Amino acid sequence: MAEQHGKPSRDQSRIEQNSFLFLLVLVTLLFLFLLKPFWGAIFWAGVIGLIFHPLYRRLLRTFGRRRNLAALATLSVCVVIGVVPMLFVAGSFFQEGAALYQRLQSGDLDLGNRIERIREAFPAAQNLLERVNLDLTPIKERLSGAALSATQFIARNAVQLGQGTVQFFVSLALMLYMAFFLLRDGKSLVRLLVRALPLGDERERLLFGKFAEVVRATVKGNLLVATAQGTLGGLIFWLLDIPGALLWGVVMALLSLIPVVGAGLIWGPVAIYLLAIGDWTQGLILFGFGAAVIGLVDNLLRPLLVGRDTKLPDYVVLLSTLGGFVLFGMNGFVIGPLVAALFVAFWGIFMREFNVAGAAAGEEDAAPEEERPGAGG
Repeated sequence: MAEQHGKPSRDQSRIEQNSFLFLLVLVTLLFLFLLKPFWGAIFWAGVIGLIFHPLYRRLLRTFGRRRNLAALATLSVCVVIGVVPMLFVAGSFFQEGAALYQRLQSGDLDLGNRIERIREAFPAAQNLLERVNLDLTPIKERLSGAALSATQFIARNAVQLGQGTVQFFVSLALMLYMAFFLLRDGKSLVRLLVRALPLGDERERLLFGKFAEVVRATVKGNLLVATAQGTLGGLIFWLLDIPGALLWGVVMALLSLIPVVGAGLIWGPVAIYLLAIGDWTQGLILFGFGAAVIGLVDNLLRPLLVGRDTKLPDYVVLLSTLGGFVLFGMNGFVIGPLVAALFVAFWGIFMREFNVAGAAAGEEDAAPEEERPGAGG
């Protein structure tokens, strides 16, 4: 009886353990919900920490193991090569958008008239539309309205970007602040997570390694492809004297984050329009340059920079990127392939460690009949 009063029973210990685990999950979810407004800044701070960690380690050796100084120097390099050019391009983009909005509002640029010229250039398509009773008038009105709304949004945000919106710069400052500590204390944080998570240290290190590998490959690869395609697209637009070359170059860079089809959503319709209005030379040049040069950049660089390091098939990269955009917005071009890679990694661990019998059976089925145990009587 004394032992029963002195030590908790097995049922009581189980209740206490389950209660603690429940409260642990509840407090963790509440904390994550508390951080929800800053998820974007925290996520990109983690991306910066992963991408620039090799540079931080090199500078750490240079500065004699002074971690604060090495982290600050690494962050300065990140700002110079990443943040400053991004702000410059964004400012120029919004200025181009504001100018385009003024042209649309004043009637100097009439999208309805442009669509009418395309329809007149392709009478066969016009006959087909008449047969299926499809009227282009509402489509023209909606397209003009959508273009006006989009450029109006860009024009409004141009003023906000020029003056500096509080939310943007608070998020930027928070991202850089978090990136400093993630660079400085990243290894200790990973060790802490390995101790805390109940998945097994070896599996956790494998998953963290896969996480870092995919983030680095996805961000560096996609940004390099986007920069190359946007630069080439803007350059050919400028050489062909197409209005808003910088604006369309930035749009092509953003769309090129979508594999396969990205930048072609811009240069393709423009090439068709040039051919439709009779500018055969410009149209053919744009179409040839887009297919042979801009498209080749995507077909060569993306599998080399993204697919090889993430070890994902091209179709999985495409589907996961599109799904990421739908669910997470611009952050989705990293989160989508990351989720896909972790999915593959988790199933690989499961098949290797928890499904030994199934794996052995699969290997036996795959072996030639004469090599199977008992074959040949």
